[in-house]
Amino acid sequence: MNEVKIKDKQFRISIPETVIKQRVKTVAERINRDMEGKNPLFLAVLNGSFIFAADLMRMITIPCEISFVKLASYQGTTSTGKVAEVLGINEDISGRHVIIVEDIVDTGLTMQRMVESLGTRNPASVHICTLLLKPEKLKVDLNIEYAAIEIPNDFIVGYGLDYDQQGRNLPDIYTVVE
Repeated sequence: MNEVKIKDKQFRISIPETVIKQRVKTVAERINRDMEGKNPLFLAVLNGSFIFAADLMRMITIPCEISFVKLASYQGTTSTGKVAEVLGINEDISGRHVIIVEDIVDTGLTMQRMVESLGTRNPASVHICTLLLKPEKLKVDLNIEYAAIEIPNDFIVGYGLDYDQQGRNLPDIYTVVE
């Protein structure tokens, strides 16, 4: 299935599942090395990161924990620029090494808000792990230590990412065809 139609848009495979899995493995290996002996808390950002977080966690070999937060900033194919925290953090993260697990970082505004919010809870450290990074679109300075794949500023779907809640179930990542 090289192309799929979701609602009113046509998408073509841009990153096959095999490449995604290899990049996730590479990121997991780095985290395993960097976080050895630290028992990190992974905070997966719903809804988009759930597949990435699941695959990543299966490759993490060090003691760790995972929890989920839900933030919203997208509507259709574009970011609204406004971040609404929908579901917050219930864990005490004071003194913890926290790794935010995100599906995609484009402008960085959502991630900046989350890092600032976590910083008020006295974590030992906060790290950013994203499946996809759009470096050309970044509007804020972020230390993104764990980026599995850098992509151009295209609209994509699949592997947890959606177009109006559709397409998350696709195993590959697809780019919109203009």
